[in-house]
Amino acid sequence: MSRGLGATTPRVVALVPAHDEADALPATLASLRAQTRPVDRVVVVSDNSTDATVDVARSLGADVVCTVGNTGRKAGALNQALAQTEAENVLVLDADTSIAPTFVEEGLALLHARPALGAVGGVFRGTEPTSVLEQLQHNEYERYAVQIDVTRRTAVLTGTAALVRTEALAAVARARGVPLPGPPGAVYDPGAITEDSELTLALRTLGYELASPLSMSCTTELMPTPRDLHRQRVRWYKGMLDNLRAYGLTRVTARYYGQQVMLAVSTLMLMSLVLITALTLVTGTFQVVPFWLGASAVIVTERLVTVWRGGPSGRLLTAAVLPKVGYDMFLQLAFLRACWLTATSRDAGWNHVHRGKPATTHLRAESAPSRFVLWDYSSRQT
Repeated sequence: MSRGLGATTPRVVALVPAHDEADALPATLASLRAQTRPVDRVVVVSDNSTDATVDVARSLGADVVCTVGNTGRKAGALNQALAQTEAENVLVLDADTSIAPTFVEEGLALLHARPALGAVGGVFRGTEPTSVLEQLQHNEYERYAVQIDVTRRTAVLTGTAALVRTEALAAVARARGVPLPGPPGAVYDPGAITEDSELTLALRTLGYELASPLSMSCTTELMPTPRDLHRQRVRWYKGMLDNLRAYGLTRVTARYYGQQVMLAVSTLMLMSLVLITALTLVTGTFQVVPFWLGASAVIVTERLVTVWRGGPSGRLLTAAVLPKVGYDMFLQLAFLRACWLTATSRDAGWNHVHRGKPATTHLRAESAPSRFVLWDYSSRQT
């Protein structure tokens, strides 16, 4: 990342990391062109692309940086691009994501008004659902947006779209090694499989504040198959667990450790409830207890309210209850697998999803010849 910003330094440069994203890029770059406050430069960071990503990016007016010898996933690709970038602020935007027209304008206004802010992230929502599985994800994202709106707390600076001060990124790079994990001089830790949650911990550790206004929305693709969704969530869960292990228990990470503990407890509780209910049905001892019936009604009502903006399909699916219970158990199984992979020091899978085509696996050798990871640049944390 360039130092010594001058009077002619661009205020905002958009970096769009992409691996074989020729199909998705047009919509993403169109959302950048539609900004009420245009970015000063758009750079598509092509990382080992084998399709027409570079040609499409250039044909749409974007500059292109092709990575050289990158072994650090999305983090490594961004590090190489940042080393060639001079700007006051950097907008990091996934190649399969579109942002609201006022995203940049609102983000710059917040950064100007609040000097303690290191970055402003988007609140992500899913594309229009085309299946029950996608509708369940869509509902989940709607609930997450409501949670952010109510609590005013940014749990993770989402990797889908975030506007970051370059001075904050420079501070992170200087702190790598001590007190932050990762190689000295690197903005993003190339060892982190979820670079967005790791950067969140890094910025917070250095004392920066974060924000995610509800109006700064970004629309991202939903996983089309259970296999794709499972791999995505295992990576998200394991990424956070790895990051927490790297940072240790601190004042900043204590809340995140608590969230992981509560997730483990809720997993055990739901699975126990389902097992007990099944046993009572089989043995003929099942009874409707008014207290638990009332508690369940409160939970369903809360879920209906928080997905209401998702439309009639989302409300109907939530009211049916059982699909949401099954979805929760599916995600909890992904969490358990992530815990197992973390405990056994194994890699999580990465996969690059092509819409309308079978999922394509891109293999890259790790440091040991027999170990591989799968690529997926849809890196967003819930």
